[in-house]
Amino acid sequence: MTQLALAEFHPFEAAGRRFLYLVPSAAVFGLDDASGAVLDTLAESPRSAGEIATALAGRFDEAIVQQTIVELAGARAIRPVAAPAPVVPKPPRRIPLQTIVLNVTSKCNLACTYCYEYGEDRIPGSAAESTPRFMSEETAKQSVDFAFGEAGESKHVHVTFFGGETLLNAKVLRSTVRYARERAAEIGKTVDFSLTTNATLLTEEIIDWLVENDVGVTVSIDGPKQSQDRFRVFHNGKGSYEVVLPRIKALLARHTRRPVGARVTLTRQNLEVVEIYRHLVEEIGFREVGFAPVTTSWTRDWAIEGSGYERMLDQFDTLAHEFRDATIAGRHHGFSNVRDTLQEIHKGMSKAYPCGAGFGLLGVATDGDVSLCHRFAGSKAAGVPRAAPRGPEDRLQRLLGAADLRRRLLSRSAYEVRRHGGAEPALLHLDQALDGYLSPHLR
Repeated sequence: MTQLALAEFHPFEAAGRRFLYLVPSAAVFGLDDASGAVLDTLAESPRSAGEIATALAGRFDEAIVQQTIVELAGARAIRPVAAPAPVVPKPPRRIPLQTIVLNVTSKCNLACTYCYEYGEDRIPGSAAESTPRFMSEETAKQSVDFAFGEAGESKHVHVTFFGGETLLNAKVLRSTVRYARERAAEIGKTVDFSLTTNATLLTEEIIDWLVENDVGVTVSIDGPKQSQDRFRVFHNGKGSYEVVLPRIKALLARHTRRPVGARVTLTRQNLEVVEIYRHLVEEIGFREVGFAPVTTSWTRDWAIEGSGYERMLDQFDTLAHEFRDATIAGRHHGFSNVRDTLQEIHKGMSKAYPCGAGFGLLGVATDGDVSLCHRFAGSKAAGVPRAAPRGPEDRLQRLLGAADLRRRLLSRSAYEVRRHGGAEPALLHLDQALDGYLSPHLR
């Protein structure tokens, strides 16, 4: 008889009930008395379905126990002892494109010290010197056509504008939004837009345009003045806080149809997560705030290491508990890291890959070359001439095949790095090395 055992999950209790967070599916499973009893029995030792029914015979009817076992197995909360390791499914032959990120400029009016465009953090093969600093209107239009074509039967496409400083190319933003809306209406699809900005170039005219076109806005800002001015500086070294503050407040006062979010880059010197959150939400007025550790080499002065991660996660935990309490009380809380995670849990999203780059999302560089995401835009080692002009159909499939290999290798390596107590920033350099190895697949 097949022996059954517990699978991979994390049990927890809430409101007097038992629940499981199921690791394979990222779903939450509520336990009734029978399912709880089955799991408690298997926690003692693996058993067959018949042995479980016998052990619980004094409490539950055999039919109920058998049905419960079927349900738990279907949810992947229990598994056969001899079951092989789950096989990661191969990506479908054609993956509908959901989001396209247009790097409308590689130029920026700030010189943020930790920016990945500088020094050793730059992606190998970057061709900023040989490619246009600004995307042309024609390239942007071709990119929109490419996005609609690759969306397949999907009725909706999301266009994100990125940089550099996105608003340096406001002319192309305006024409692209207008063109995309016209094309979407012609082919029976819908399209929406978002952009990331450092807020230095926000004017009344631009804010009016953002509001009128319902463009989602994320502002890159690192917190109070001392945090912002440490790394987010102009080319002359002057801090940017006093410049962006009145512009952000004007944006927040007028752009109310979509929540304006703040995106904070955390560094070794800037780990006061709760203090930053309070300032951005309570003093400035952001609706949402998301935090991300800096992407950099471990040798950099601003890299987060060792106890820094624990300090960061402890403060994430504080905000997560505030989020929980606010939600129970029916109040909004703007810690978007938790909100995004809860949305995925609610949908039961199962992630076979640690990153969505190349799977439903692609980036386009200023010259029209397609890359796995905006992070690789302009890198000739990880790009395919595709959006402008449109290349052979099978090139995207070779790109996705290479992306599949990178995803699997990085997923395995991330596990090994954590298991041996290493620093995760090393994965960035592994990805760079993989670019060199994968280049033949991309040609």
